[in-house]
Amino acid sequence: MSYTISDSCPTCNNCRIECPTDAIKTENGEYWIDQEKCNSCEGYYEEPQCVIQCPISSPTPTQAKKGRYKNVTRIPTSPEVFINGKNTPFASSMIIWEACTVLTCASVLPWEKDSEGNLYYERPVKQGQGTIIFRLDDNLDTQLSEEVNYLSDPIKLECIDIRAACLHLLFAGYATTLEKPWEEKFVISDQQIEQYLGLDKRKDLSKASKLSLIKLLIQQTCQILATIDWPQQGKVKEFTVPESRIWELSEIKHHFQEDDLGCQHLIGLTFTLQPGIWAKYFLNKQGYSKRVAFYQYGSLPQFLLSSVMSIWQQHPGAVRMMLWLLFKSKMGRKQCITIPTLMRVAYGQQRIAQADIQREQRKRLIRTFESDLEVLNHYGLKPLFDPVSYPESIQPLWVKLEQLPDDADEALDFWINDGCQEHRLTDSGPRGKWNWLMKARMLNFELPPEWEEQLIKFEQKKQRKNKRKTLTKKPPEFTAQQILDARKSKGLSQRALAKQIGKSQSWIRDLENGRFSAKPGDREMLQTVLELY
Repeated sequence: MSYTISDSCPTCNNCRIECPTDAIKTENGEYWIDQEKCNSCEGYYEEPQCVIQCPISSPTPTQAKKGRYKNVTRIPTSPEVFINGKNTPFASSMIIWEACTVLTCASVLPWEKDSEGNLYYERPVKQGQGTIIFRLDDNLDTQLSEEVNYLSDPIKLECIDIRAACLHLLFAGYATTLEKPWEEKFVISDQQIEQYLGLDKRKDLSKASKLSLIKLLIQQTCQILATIDWPQQGKVKEFTVPESRIWELSEIKHHFQEDDLGCQHLIGLTFTLQPGIWAKYFLNKQGYSKRVAFYQYGSLPQFLLSSVMSIWQQHPGAVRMMLWLLFKSKMGRKQCITIPTLMRVAYGQQRIAQADIQREQRKRLIRTFESDLEVLNHYGLKPLFDPVSYPESIQPLWVKLEQLPDDADEALDFWINDGCQEHRLTDSGPRGKWNWLMKARMLNFELPPEWEEQLIKFEQKKQRKNKRKTLTKKPPEFTAQQILDARKSKGLSQRALAKQIGKSQSWIRDLENGRFSAKPGDREMLQTVLELY
């Protein structure tokens, strides 16, 4: 039985190159398979090469498969990451955060072009002391060639599927399960991915459609390359990571099942991946204990992945804010966020600039923003408006309607009373609402319980760590006689010592007479000036 190419063909030409019978033809830029020449690669390969070489496995048998899919022998996969069914640790360093931004906001980021015309996105680090430079490989199937073909056409940025960020976060979760992630690999199957993303519940999608989508998302995730120039931070010295992939796709194993007519149907995929060299610097337990590297991780709620898969098409702005909050909330749950910042995350600076000068764009953007906030609220990320800068008069209508009683009679009275007011709930926003929003802010977002609990644990752990650090750094106490002897050995008078440490002479005298003990900060100064150890 022969194969046919679906309408979703990416026109990459990989299948045509590998076809042993020259059955794949092109006409007016479209690919099709000559049914008389196609023999399912029989006598040449064990598996149909057009399906394997296609980045999305677009070719399918001309006759649909009948009956259920049978289990086939697969290579063992890595253990499940969402062990408790709620959340899992995941790598949350800035490199992972910004790579997630590239996948969700590729079309709205300020890309630039180098001297050769290739696109790159540069992210400053530590107020410009360092940089992270991102590029994209234009070759979707990274297994075909080790040579990188950089993306140069800005139009292709629109093709990056925002759902690829879910796979990126999932890989970040698997990376934390490895002892040395920059040297080790993890294996994940289509069945696991379907379960994590909620695709297993999608009855409207065929098995072939799900496999095609999963293969596409994984390969888009593995297109990102990064060059890191990191400044010194604490005891970790500055370092440079040469350009490398965030995720290396080592192998894609295709699983086929043969029907009664001898045609092989694709029924499963298994992927082998490895974190890039970035993990040696940002996900290194041994290096962190020696203070030569970082080990930065957070908590990834599983509901976040399925939520993104549900709303990505209608509310991409809500998806971008949701994933941005995943990283931002780790820096502190009680942080005020300005509305321009949220809009910039959700829609990009260019769209905000257009809204500043075009009234219709402004009205449309406000409606979109308020709708996206309602979606976040629906999924448990409740925005808390600052009553001073974001008063009720400019808050979204859905916020005001939360006051509506559930009881029908009470609801009727509510609307009657509202109709008698000078300003009704359904009135349009006040004049100058856009200017108000540009100065407004959110106090913070209330998060779902499983998310909030993990953040509280992280904060408590951080507090304990800082407390231990403070106790460890506590300067030693010195006796009055030690201070007196050290001063005299330095040839300093009480007045001279007091001047050097910013104290009075009487303070030095009373200290040497043992009338009180110096505070930790004062002991540090005495230790430095008198060289007490």
